[in-house]
Order: sequence, then C-alpha cells, then structure tokens
Amino acid sequence: MREYLLVVLVALATTYLCVPAMRAIAVRTGAYTPVRSRDVHTVPIPRLGGVAILMGYAAATLLAWRLPFLSQVFETRELVGVLGAGAVVCLVGAIDDVRDLDPATKMGGQLVAAGIMAFSGVQFFSLPLGVVTVLPAPILVILTIFVVVLATNAVNFIDGLDGLAAGTVAIAAGSFFVYSYLISASYNPPNVFSSATFISAAMLGCCLGFLPHNFFPARLFMGDSGALLLGLLLAAATISTTGAVNPSQVSDNPVAATILPLLVPIAIMLLPLLDVLFAVVRRTARGQSPFHPDAQHLHHRMLRIGHGHRRAVLLLWWWAFVVAAGSVSFVVVQPAELAAAGVLALLAVAVVLTVWLPRFSRPGHRPKTFDRQGRRLDA
Repeated sequence: MREYLLVVLVALATTYLCVPAMRAIAVRTGAYTPVRSRDVHTVPIPRLGGVAILMGYAAATLLAWRLPFLSQVFETRELVGVLGAGAVVCLVGAIDDVRDLDPATKMGGQLVAAGIMAFSGVQFFSLPLGVVTVLPAPILVILTIFVVVLATNAVNFIDGLDGLAAGTVAIAAGSFFVYSYLISASYNPPNVFSSATFISAAMLGCCLGFLPHNFFPARLFMGDSGALLLGLLLAAATISTTGAVNPSQVSDNPVAATILPLLVPIAIMLLPLLDVLFAVVRRTARGQSPFHPDAQHLHHRMLRIGHGHRRAVLLLWWWAFVVAAGSVSFVVVQPAELAAAGVLALLAVAVVLTVWLPRFSRPGHRPKTFDRQGRRLDA
C-alpha cells in the first residue's frame, strides 16, 4: 500500500506543478476554449491541461518501474503500452485543442491507441459471465476497442463544467483501485500488485493534482488532450480488471459472483456512460450525428433546474460516488443486505439534495435556459 501511496503523491505533485507551464503554452499557442452558445463559461479559457496529466501519469509510471514491488508489474508490456497509447490520444487531443480536428481524425487516433493497448496485452482475454468465458480472439479485440472508444468519448461528453470530468474520473479511479486491490489480494498466493491497481492509483493522483487548477472558476481546462487520455486510462483499468477476474474471487455467493464482475465496472463508470448513451439516442432521434454538440447533457440539466455551477458539480460528484462506491461495497461489505441498505440511503440523500436545494438558491440566482438547438437564452 505504501508504494501505491507514493505513486498517487508523485502523480499528484507532477501534474499540479506542470499545469502552470501548460497554461502558459496554451496562452502562447492560442489554445483557448471559446465561449459558445452551449457553454457555461463566459470568457475564453486556456486548455491543454491533458498534457500536464500525461506528464503526471508518465512520472508515476517511471517511479513504479523502479520500486521494489511494483516493478514486477513491468514484467509484461502492458503498462508501457498504456503509456504509449495515452501519449497517442493526448497528442491527438492536444492538436485538436490548438487546431480543432474533425471527428473522423480524432476517432482514428482513438482506434490507433486502442490497437497499441491491445497489442501490448491490455485486452479482454475472457469475460466473467458466471464462469470464466473465453470468446474468439477477434471478438475480444473488437470488444476491447469498443470499450476504449466508449470510455474516451464518455469522459469527453461530461467535460462541460469546471472540475466535473476530473472529479468524476477521480471517484471512478478510487473505486477501481479499491475493487482491483481486493481482487488482487484474493489471488493464491495473494499479490496486490497489478496493472489495473497501478493505473487506478496513478489516475487518481493525476486527477487530484489537476483539480485545484480546474475547479470553478477554472484557470485551465483539460481539453480533449485530457478527456481522451483519462477516458483511455479508465478503459485500461476496466479491461485489465474485468478481463482477468475470476467470478469466485468477487463473491462466494453464486448469484453475486455472476453479476458483480460485470456490474461493478459498469457502475463505476455509470455517470459518463449514461451521458453518452442519452446523447447518442437524443441526437440520432433528431437525425443528427452522435457527435453533434448540444446543451442537453446531465450537467446542463442540473443547471436548468436551478443549481449553480459549483453545486451542480458537487452533486454530480455525489451521484458518481454513490453509484461507484455503492457497487464496490457489495464486494467489501457483508452481508449484501447491509451494503444494499447503505446504497439506498446514499441514493435517497442524492435525490433529496438534487430536488430540494434549488428552492434555496441565493437571491438573484436563475437557472440556465437553453432552446431546443442548445443555444443559451440567458447569456
């Protein structure tokens, strides 16, 4: 655990210290997020924060390579492949932050990164469907690429309020860390050092180091360079955990052993997954491209019902925590009824705060309003 704590601290410190330099580069290169009709910020904000996050993750990787116990994880090419794939998507995102790439080019970068990860060994080799189920290799590779593309776009979609994406990914990373650590500890012989656990710890540190610069009012946005990178790291943690887990390691209960290995990773990423699912359904129903931007994401809806910027972010963090930590609690807490009672209580608090707090908004505060095309009406 001490080595993981050191990984978190190094990733945090490196990311935090690199942000001012990246902000200066963003200002010099003109990498700004302009004020668009669907946006919440009122002045252009520099981006390219994802490069600082990549530096934090790279520093954590180099550190782990030299540590006595974590170095054993580098016996395979997995973590080198994850770092290489992260550099690819971060580069594509950084170019987009400066020059605005078309969606097809960004998708191509994601596919290349997914291929690098799969080639290095970060791919599904089996699925825990009650028992360890081995599918044909081409299907597992396609599933790996699908998860990478889904996760990268999911994080990109929720990156709409200051600190929302970084905080949500931090919560997911922390939940993945606990889940993967417990799974690894159940091996025979026990070994808590795994790729998924390291990726989660490094990702948590990077997000915590970036948040002080990114929480409202943000001094730097992560941009596509950060959203695509964090999405890829989430996918890597998901694939490394889910693709190698034996259901019996999750629970002795046969029903729980069948459901939890797939439910926990999905629940940990539920908030961004729901946002991307709703966006695809909403836009295709209107005859638009799934990548056509609008102002109907979950964070826009929170603003619309009367929450301010900070409170909307904090509440969405709470929802992410309830679902992610709640799903992991079924692995940690016994009996399952006690875990279920705790999750229901936390969900009730989330619902009450979401519905009740807008009635107590400060005087003069008004919800943000948008038209059907996603244009701000109160700007």
